[in-house]
Amino acid sequence: MKRFHIALAVADLDASIADYSQRLGNAPQVVVDGVYALWRTDLLNFSISQQPEHAGKLRRMGFVDDEVCHNQVDTDVNGIDWEQVSPLTHDLRLATAYGTPRYASNEDDLIRN
Repeated sequence: MKRFHIALAVADLDASIADYSQRLGNAPQVVVDGVYALWRTDLLNFSISQQPEHAGKLRRMGFVDDEVCHNQVDTDVNGIDWEQVSPLTHDLRLATAYGTPRYASNEDDLIRN
């Protein structure tokens, strides 16, 4: 399976989780408290990370692809980095960069009040 991945920087993680959960109709499947959230569908990975100094800016685009053996990055004509990464590499990088994630066994597990 190949999923499009887009990553954004946000000012406030909790407010952004609430907003994007409403917009996407689902809670995130992965959360690292205070730092990161990820929504996964069959076609899309959408992630946000709390980086107030870069809020609203695109961090990364690319694909999470079951057939990719190692991380591949190239830059498009607009200077945007496009990555191709395996699901395992993506999850390992997530844990290394942000800390121990919580994974939802169902949507209600990560909904914030």
